[in-house]
Amino acid sequence: MAKCQQDPAARPDEDNPAWTAAQMRRARPALQVIAETFGTDAAVMLPRRSGRPAKPDRKINQTLRLDADVLDAYRQSGPGWQTRINQVLRDHMGEAKKQA
Repeated sequence: MAKCQQDPAARPDEDNPAWTAAQMRRARPALQVIAETFGTDAAVMLPRRSGRPAKPDRKINQTLRLDADVLDAYRQSGPGWQTRINQVLRDHMGEAKKQA
C-alpha cells in the first residue's frame, strides 16, 4: 500500500479522486455494469480470463525448516537461491533412491 502512495500516477487527483467507503460498498462487477449499459451481448463478447494458465510442472508451497546459516548462505548467493536449493534437493533425491 505504501508503494502506491509513492507512485505519482497512483495518487488521487481531481480527475481520479480516491473512493469513499460508501462508493466501495456500492461498487459492482464490471461485467454487470457493461451488460446494463451496452447489453448482455456486449458483456458476453468480452474475454474472461481466470488468471495465469496453470503450468504442467506446478510447484507446491511447502513449509521447510532450515538452519539459519544455510538459508543465509543461499540468500546471499543472489537471485535464484530458491531454485538452487530445489536443484540440490533434486540431485540428492537420486542418491536417496539408490540407498533405499
